Amino acid sequence: MPSKPPTTKQIAYLRVLTEHTGRTFVTPRTSREASLEIRKLKATQPDSHLERRIERHEIADAIAAGPSDSSRVSDHELTGWGSTASWSQRS
Repeated sequence: MPSKPPTTKQIAYLRVLTEHTGRTFVTPRTSREASLEIRKLKATQPDSHLERRIERHEIADAIAAGPSDSSRVSDHELTGWGSTASWSQRS
């Protein structure tokens, strides 16, 4: 029997549950996977609002500090400003 994709209501409910619990989910490919994920999230103890806020701040600080972020453009890599900016060295 071919598997059916998750319904719109299942996806919407998953989003509500993840916001409430402070967890994430991988988008399910089937309705059965969505049901299993919903059951799992309903059984999860929700994070407190404070815990989620602290975690968001920690993540934002890590992204902002990010010296190991290899995709970040550094000031020494650019010359010029705005629409006239260009790479200072071509590879």
